[in-house]
Amino acid sequence: MKLQKSQRFNLSQFFGVHWGTIFVLTLLLSQNSFASTNNWTSTITDSKINYKATTPKRAFKDFNGHTMTVVYLENLGFEKIGSNTNAEDVSWLLSKGYRVIELDYANTPEAVSPTINQDIVAINDSIDAGSFCGFTDCSHYRSYVLFEGYRIERDVPYFVDDPTVYNSPDEYTVGDSLHMDIIYPANPKSPVPTLLSFSYSNSYATWDKDKKRLTAANKDQRLKLSWSLAGFNDSFLEGSPAQGFAWAIADHPKYCSWGKGKPTGGPNDAYKSYETNPDAAQKVKSAIRTLHAWGEKLGLSGKIGIFGFSRGSTAGSLAIGDRKVPEFQNAGFNIGVDDKVQAAALGPGVFDYTQIYNILGDGDKNLEARCPWVWGPLAENREKWASMGAAYLVQTSATAPALFFYNTDDELYYQDQIALFQNKLKALGIPTSSLVDYGHGHSVPQDGESLTKLYNFFSQYLEPPTVKAD
Repeated sequence: MKLQKSQRFNLSQFFGVHWGTIFVLTLLLSQNSFASTNNWTSTITDSKINYKATTPKRAFKDFNGHTMTVVYLENLGFEKIGSNTNAEDVSWLLSKGYRVIELDYANTPEAVSPTINQDIVAINDSIDAGSFCGFTDCSHYRSYVLFEGYRIERDVPYFVDDPTVYNSPDEYTVGDSLHMDIIYPANPKSPVPTLLSFSYSNSYATWDKDKKRLTAANKDQRLKLSWSLAGFNDSFLEGSPAQGFAWAIADHPKYCSWGKGKPTGGPNDAYKSYETNPDAAQKVKSAIRTLHAWGEKLGLSGKIGIFGFSRGSTAGSLAIGDRKVPEFQNAGFNIGVDDKVQAAALGPGVFDYTQIYNILGDGDKNLEARCPWVWGPLAENREKWASMGAAYLVQTSATAPALFFYNTDDELYYQDQIALFQNKLKALGIPTSSLVDYGHGHSVPQDGESLTKLYNFFSQYLEPPTVKAD
């Protein structure tokens, strides 16, 4: 529908310029979308809450034909940070091709952090299981939980991959762009800091079953639910807006199936279960610079914290050190832009490859066997081995403060890696803290007390705006 100039003038006179704009957007979208209402049982209220689901006629689909979906939490128990109306932000999301499911919490006092994280877990688990609010076609890796007032910049490129680093598959010879998603408050009342995570779900090029062409089947898998948020009941990033943060999720630097990868001319799967520098460090530095550059445009504060778990912790840890390595820093995008972060919460990961033989048979047999295949024997190549881990980049007290989280019944080599890395930071006077045995095995913090400790740690160093209860 196209309104004539005189009609637009009359609308703005009657509704005012601001409300006239919303009216026109709503009118246009109503003719190009399908809406339904019903209710959904909230975990935190133990009752049914109303929802409205709107699917644009030209909804974006993922590679599998599933609809990209935003679950939009509104009328929560605290003040919004974004200053737009919900109607404006929902209309914007619909115009970008997302199905939007608005969950209306009716300002219930339970809809605050960290309690709201329980519903985030329930939402992701339901989408991953194949049914949420009556929809069985929500994307399993292109669906997002957004708080009211927030928008998303999807697929922001942060580095062009070099296929010759991991050489997998053999036919992958032209590098793909690695991407990140940035979730931010639109027109924030005050600038907010950002929590950045490198996914523990790998994106990579895939050769189709007939080996005739590369497909997008495993590209942009950073939020594949079964491999990440739903698989581990991880709500930390998506729940962080309730504490005054923006958040971003980046493709893991190893653009390859986690169990594969080989150096040029080397044995198959030589890189099984680990990544290599300078490639990984270059990507981490470029991602941070890219986030800084975009943050200026989006109204973010410029302060960045790293949240890392498992292989995402290994990658994210490369961001905290202060050592300058030109080969690491002079590659990728936005060279010359700040690549500093202000804090990091790091879960189980690998931070110093020179220490993997301290205890044999403690869970890192792939590293013990394969690292010499590509870096040569440790005794003769110690400097090279050292340059592969985050501990090498920690040089002075200018390194970012870190919180380490882990369970003591996880693989023992993680405890060894954390203890050694944390002791190095402490020796340099860098503030550290620990969160231990918040759960079992290889897992992320899920209970309210542990999540609050993590959010408080980041608040100490990133200084988000105060989120006031309604």
